[in-house]
Amino acid sequence: MKTEQEQFYTNLIQRLKESSDWPNEYIFKFIIPTDQSKLEKLLGIFDNTGAIINTKTSSKGKFTSVSLKLYLHNPEEVVEKYIIVGNEIEGVISL
Repeated sequence: MKTEQEQFYTNLIQRLKESSDWPNEYIFKFIIPTDQSKLEKLLGIFDNTGAIINTKTSSKGKFTSVSLKLYLHNPEEVVEKYIIVGNEIEGVISL
């Protein structure tokens, strides 16, 4: 029996296959607590991938939003990145 998280990612893969032709560009969006080490760790996960990166700090400076536009070959690569980020960065919110 799949966990709730495994089922979520299975459904995401299916939706991505149905809604897009692959390979394709995908935009990842994350919110992290404003912390230089967390930002560096997040950017390190996408290092050498050719990602176009945009960051914006919240008005009170507590959070940083990060958008990464990346060319990927299939939906499984999308899920792989989400899993790595979720396991590596405490307090990250994936959108």
